[in-house]
Amino acid sequence: MIRTCALRLGWLLSLVIMAACSRSTDQALSGPAANVTAERLVAADNEPAQWMSYGGTYSEQRFSKLEQINTGNVNTLGLQWYADYETNQDQHGSPLYIDGVIYVSTARNVVHAFDARTGKELWKYNPMIEGPRLRYNLGLVNRGIAAWEGKIYMGTLDARLVAIDAKTGAEVWSVDTVPASLDLGDMADKYSITMAPRVAKGKVFIGASGAEFGVRGWIAAFDAATGEEVWRFWTVPGDPAEGFENDAMEKAAATWSGEWWKLGGGGTVWDAAVYDPVTDLLYFGTGNATPWNARVRDEQLGDNLYTASIIAVRPDTGEYVWHYQQVPADAWDYDAVSPMMTADLVLDGEQRHVLLQPSKNGFFYVLDAATGKLLSAEPFTEVNWASGIDLETGRPIEVPGARYEREPWNLAPGVQGGHSWHPNAFNPELGLVYIPAWEAYFTMANPTPDSGTRAGASGGMFTLGISMGVRVDPDKLKPYARQGVSGRLKAWDPVARKVVWETEAFAHPRPTSGVLATAGNLVFMGNGGGQRLSAYHAATGEELWSFDTQTAVFAAPISYELDGVQYIAASVGGAAQGGYFAPTHARMLVFALGGKAVLPEPAPYTPPELNPPPSTAPAEVIARGGELYSQYCSVCHGANAVMARTSFPNLTVSPMLHAQSGFDAVVLQGARADRGMGSFAKELTPEDSAAVRAYLIARANEIKAAGPAGFGPGSAPPDRRRETGHE
Repeated sequence: MIRTCALRLGWLLSLVIMAACSRSTDQALSGPAANVTAERLVAADNEPAQWMSYGGTYSEQRFSKLEQINTGNVNTLGLQWYADYETNQDQHGSPLYIDGVIYVSTARNVVHAFDARTGKELWKYNPMIEGPRLRYNLGLVNRGIAAWEGKIYMGTLDARLVAIDAKTGAEVWSVDTVPASLDLGDMADKYSITMAPRVAKGKVFIGASGAEFGVRGWIAAFDAATGEEVWRFWTVPGDPAEGFENDAMEKAAATWSGEWWKLGGGGTVWDAAVYDPVTDLLYFGTGNATPWNARVRDEQLGDNLYTASIIAVRPDTGEYVWHYQQVPADAWDYDAVSPMMTADLVLDGEQRHVLLQPSKNGFFYVLDAATGKLLSAEPFTEVNWASGIDLETGRPIEVPGARYEREPWNLAPGVQGGHSWHPNAFNPELGLVYIPAWEAYFTMANPTPDSGTRAGASGGMFTLGISMGVRVDPDKLKPYARQGVSGRLKAWDPVARKVVWETEAFAHPRPTSGVLATAGNLVFMGNGGGQRLSAYHAATGEELWSFDTQTAVFAAPISYELDGVQYIAASVGGAAQGGYFAPTHARMLVFALGGKAVLPEPAPYTPPELNPPPSTAPAEVIARGGELYSQYCSVCHGANAVMARTSFPNLTVSPMLHAQSGFDAVVLQGARADRGMGSFAKELTPEDSAAVRAYLIARANEIKAAGPAGFGPGSAPPDRRRETGHE
């Protein structure tokens, strides 16, 4: 059901009035806003001053033809302006630039529009995400937006697709992408959306996350003008007794056994999608099957189509055209949703239009874009689960024991991936793909009777079918593997199928950001732990410039030109260092040659004092509160009330623990819904809320008694390596 702006008339009226008051003086919005048409997008290469879609153009190469900023002068690049966000979560959203305005989505689905000359905020949109779906996500992030004919489109954490008036910031329409008509029962509440929509031919294409929670994957097309659903392609088959949606689902069902539909199946489309006007096909990647352990979900070890696959469909109808499955019977969480791009390459003396993807499983794939034929697949990072890919069958040549049948396997790449959602870039002049590559291990093991099969660190997560507590002798690990994820930038030649250059592994054990390549022979990339944005020589990898961002950088930068000046814009923010809920300094940063702006000096941060009230509740109430906390709270606030993400509030130091009324105001009444903490009144009773508070008070007292070892204020937070590696 579509919700119009009338449903939020009060706050929208004030928003529209403020926008109207500012428009009279805002040159940036003096003409049509976000005037993105089919013609402009198809010919986006001819407008290098713009950045109208997620990857810059339909090819998603993230290559700017602008060359005013180049290897000879990048050392004079300086901050031109910045604009702060009202959020303390990580920023994954890559911005758009269209005709004088920068549009960017931030954490909690808040969208900003800035005058690209000055940084003045033109409007801000907050969808007020709410409901049970908020607890079924792996972070309050959003990776990007789309623009089409005066509207900005975004998928939300509560699984809506919204259209925003690009001139005023008013909501035009909002549609639930998982409507009641699908009759999905409890599964409907386990979907969320973090990916950037894509728009083509008057349709908005979007998928959703949730494989770990046991959902059935899909991608759908919605009318860009009205929000009406046009088609939906399910990525895994449903209950055979209810029939199949199409021939593709019937064929896929033959590759599953048991009652897989009761487990959901997985195969979610949570990131990569590319529309290709050359072939008139829509390509998208699918995620892992559910559960992770193939033997737990399918004793016959079927291929489980179409999980861990790249699929091509017709954008007008959703009709299946071809697929390539990268990992049949996936047992390692090897989603095939890493960003893809199209390109024209000369392979073996023949000009080919191809699809390129450095995948999470560690292999770089080159496919024929029209047919899906595998042309090459080579490892770009350490791979120990397969010795190669058979080009005749397209199947991986698995290493014996990698499926952890008899003993644990120290997997490389780990479930974090050799590469994840962070966008790549391609310089067609040099023929190089720039990959924000990762190096990491993750021990996979079959569950034992006493280990359980749930991901305890993520509470409420669907059964994964693996043991999470197994550890390997540290002496057998590489140095970076002891630290979690380590990142480096790699330049990959897809024709020669080799690494041309790579940076040293970054000193901070954190992942890399997305990448931007430019005709000035530069590659821009940030670092998730180093708190900097850097520019590298595109041909050699030499670092030529860096800027202290005061925070982590995850999203890919963009470049645009305005009034004859080239700019680099980056949305930054993340819990790189500091204590629990330390300020992330989330901002939009815009750079130009000779820029003189200076970021304010970060204020000293003192973590809140761990000073809970006495624990007086009966043991059974505390135990009940612990169960509820694990189910509803731990995915954001950490298992056992120990923070897993430092940009989320540490509830053991919350002042709300000192009064049940204040605790209920947040948990049951939604007092902080504008900050992403929706009401849980439909899930929790007042007695439940009191039990959760009692549990948190008990845990706070335990942690205080344990001292620094209990991860109290001033101690190091736990490993955050999965935060940026998945849906």
